[in-house]
Amino acid sequence: MELTFYFAAAVATLATIMTITRYNIIHALLYLVVSFLAVAVVFFTLGAPFMAALEVIIYAGAIVVLIIFVIMMLNLTHEDVDKEKEWLTPKVWVGPAILSLVLLAELAYIILAPDTQPTEALVAVDARLVGMSLYGPYMLGVQLCGILLMAGIVGAYHLGRQKKKVVHRFLQPKEERSAAI
Repeated sequence: MELTFYFAAAVATLATIMTITRYNIIHALLYLVVSFLAVAVVFFTLGAPFMAALEVIIYAGAIVVLIIFVIMMLNLTHEDVDKEKEWLTPKVWVGPAILSLVLLAELAYIILAPDTQPTEALVAVDARLVGMSLYGPYMLGVQLCGILLMAGIVGAYHLGRQKKKVVHRFLQPKEERSAAI
C-alpha cells in the first residue's frame, strides 16, 4: 500500500506540473483530471475512501466540466494564447516557484523524518457523519458556497458573451432592412 501511495503521489505531482506548463487549455484540463484521480488514489491509500470518491465526483467530474463550459463560452483564440505566453516572464513565476519549493521541502521532511506516533487515535468518518455535518451546523456555509459558485457561473457567462446589439427589424435604418431582405 505504501508503494501505491508514492506512485500515486508522483503521478499527481507530474500531472500537476504538466497542467501548469501546457499552453493548450484542453490538454491542461486532461492533465488536471489525471492529477485529481491520482490525488483520489492517495486519499484511498490513506484510508479515506469517501474522500477519494468525493475527489472523483466533485473535482474530476463537476468542476472540470464547469471549466470546459467556461472555456467554450469565452471562445479563446490563438492571439489570447500568444499574449499569455508573453506574460510568463520570470518575475511572474519566481514567487510561486519559491513557495512550491518550500512545500516540497516540507513534504521531504515529513517523509524522511523518523516515525512519530500520533497522540490521538484516528477515527474513521463515514458518509453519514459527513452528511450530518454538512446539513447540520455547517448548512449556512454549504449554502453560501453554492451561492458563490452560482455567482461565478453568472459572471463567467457575462464576461464571455458576445456584445452584439440586438435591434428589432422595424427599428433598423432603411439601408439595413433592405440589405437583410
